[in-house]
Amino acid sequence: MSGPLAGYVVVDLTRALAGPHAAMMLGDLGARVIKVEQPGSGDDTRGWGPPFAGSESTYFLSCNRNKQSIALDLKDDAGRATLEALIRKADVLLENFRAGVLDRLGFTTTRLLELNPRLVVLSITGFGHDGPEAGRAGYDQIAQGEAGLMSLTGSGPDDPQRVGVPIGDLLAGMYGAYGVVSALLERERTGRGQVVRTSLLASIVGVHAFQGTRWTVAGEVGRAQGNHHPSIAPYGLFRCEGGQVQIAVGSESLWRRFCAEFGLDPQEPGLATNAERVAAGGRLVERVEAVFAAFGPDELLERLAAAGVPAGRVRTLDEVYGWPQTRSQGLLIDVEHESIGEVTLPGPPLRFFDPTGPDGEVETTRADHAPPPVLNADEEEIRAWLAG
Repeated sequence: MSGPLAGYVVVDLTRALAGPHAAMMLGDLGARVIKVEQPGSGDDTRGWGPPFAGSESTYFLSCNRNKQSIALDLKDDAGRATLEALIRKADVLLENFRAGVLDRLGFTTTRLLELNPRLVVLSITGFGHDGPEAGRAGYDQIAQGEAGLMSLTGSGPDDPQRVGVPIGDLLAGMYGAYGVVSALLERERTGRGQVVRTSLLASIVGVHAFQGTRWTVAGEVGRAQGNHHPSIAPYGLFRCEGGQVQIAVGSESLWRRFCAEFGLDPQEPGLATNAERVAAGGRLVERVEAVFAAFGPDELLERLAAAGVPAGRVRTLDEVYGWPQTRSQGLLIDVEHESIGEVTLPGPPLRFFDPTGPDGEVETTRADHAPPPVLNADEEEIRAWLAG
């Protein structure tokens, strides 16, 4: 395998999405990821559907590429012994059990680091490992609500909406992978492993961005306000003839260019500054949509591009995956799956390049992607590796 983490071994005890996504990110970077699953049923997401491809859940396929699978009963002495052997040879262990579950199985943090002092442990929970609500189960939509994200998402304050993907799970996985790589880097200096902890709550609060400081510094509580930015205007989704387009007028120079292109007065009273335009709210939207009503989406996007105003359309997922730009960025990969044959999966979002090649920049991104494994597909190979 190639990639910046080639040669590292990751033992993945996680299931559902946050932990598996973190492990998949490490696998995309070249690590050998060994997914430990429950005998008979495997990861919960193997049964999450429809849709299914044959007997395979498309949900499971979304977060388990570049892994091997072995089934171990961790309530059984033999299963725990095999896990101990894996831990001794691993660089990283990932788990997302409820707080205390791994301890009851006999794998306390102390025990893990006795087995392997260089081990980096990533632990993901719903609401944190300590504090008054540490024991709560972590499900994405509940976390989106509890962490404030749903209050910022929707058509208005009375219409809270979840994000259309399990963003709390995905962010926890991303933060977790980032923490693992940082701990591995520190291990190069200290020779010791350590425990990295994050949660769905932490991951969502961690991306509150300006909405967070809007409260902590300015004392304003952000609320959902649909498809228009609360601090920049015009910035959002606007109707035109036969469709909609999005624009982002993020500076006064862009505002002047936008006005020049569409015959508006950039110094119109009440719209001359960004603060005034934000305060104008619906009046500004009506003003812009009245101008856009003369254009269809394609013509309007051409006019906006000519003026240098950032703009775009709202694509459905079939349009995204059929877009040549998506394929050009390595965001689609074709793999041969053991039970369903050749399938196309969303690909990893990172690319790597060596700028010192004799003929210029050479891409070094991992290309030998493995399909998500069927349950226990790699037991024989893994046990042979442990024995060897």
